Parts: sequence; structure tokens; C-alpha cells
Amino acid sequence: MNEQILIIYCHPYDHSFNHAVLTTVEHNLQEHQQSFRTIDLYTDNFDPRYSTHELSLYQAGQTVDPLVKDYLTSIQRASAIIFITPVWWNSIPGMLKGFIDKVMKEGPGLSHTVTRTGIHGELSNIKHCYVLTTSTSPTWYLRLWMGNAVQKIFVNKTLRQLGFRDRHWQNFGGITHSTAQRRQRYLNRLVHQQFKS
Repeated sequence: MNEQILIIYCHPYDHSFNHAVLTTVEHNLQEHQQSFRTIDLYTDNFDPRYSTHELSLYQAGQTVDPLVKDYLTSIQRASAIIFITPVWWNSIPGMLKGFIDKVMKEGPGLSHTVTRTGIHGELSNIKHCYVLTTSTSPTWYLRLWMGNAVQKIFVNKTLRQLGFRDRHWQNFGGITHSTAQRRQRYLNRLVHQQFKS
């Protein structure tokens, strides 16, 4: 059966607030009887590094990593994606960047094709995309002083180039000094948030 919503989760610690976000989103989808699959990059022991052999197969759209093929197939079958990840050093973690590097294969019918005028995204099946992040810095600080990399590069450029539509970034900033009550209020909002498929 095809997954309607694909969750891509990137955090190594299962007692983190990111994990609380994950379980809340999963519960939300279950309550709304929406079919989904969760990819947990750390639990899967995904290797984000390119080997020489793997890189040599890139333009042929091939891979030596079975997880890469599995992940790309799931993305091609999904109609929506939810990324759940921390913001590390003002951008996405290396694990998630490696996921994009390795999984998004070039070639017709894969994630994208390269044309004379740039990249053409092949993943227009992703009608809705949600990027849920947490950060030590306040959200306004990331946006105004640190280059707004998640929104400007990851959401507006990378995901757009891949063909993802209706993209939204939602950040819980100041996580380190947040109160338990503030964190719970945020989770409560996720309980009632509608994730379109």
C-alpha cells in the first residue's frame, strides 16, 4: 500500500523534544486515520556519506545502498512529507543533508533531472511539505541574524528544486531555556494541526 504521508525524522536521542514532536505528529495522523510511514534515519543506521563507488553511480541514478532505493521509492509514493529535525549551527544536521545528497538521484523518473537552465524537480507528487524544527536560538534570531538558512535554502530552494509544493517551515525556538508549559503548549498545537495529504 502506498504511504500518503512520509515522516522523515532526524535526531539521535529518543528522549529529545524532537522525539516528543515525532510521537505527537504520529498520534495526530493516527487519530485522523491518515496512512503514514516514518523513516528514522538514526534507527535505520543510515550512512549519509558518499563512497567513491556510490558517487560514481550518481548520474546513472543508481546506488549501492539499499536504504537509498527504499527511501526514494517511499518518497515517490507519498503525497506529503513531514521533516522533523533540530536546527544545528543555523541549518539542517549533516545526517539530513546527507539524506538529500544520497537519496535524491538524478535521472528521468527519479528525484530530478538536470537541464540547460537548471534542475527540474521530478517529485511533484509531494503536494504538501512540512518542516518542523527546534533550535536553541530564538526563531527571530535565525531569521534576522543567521541568514534564515532553513527557510531560504532548504525549504525555498532545495525542496522547491525537487518539485515539492506547498512548503511550510515551523520552528520551536529557544528550546534550551523553554519551560515545560511552553513546550507542552507547542505539542498541543501539533495535536490539532491539520497535515494535508
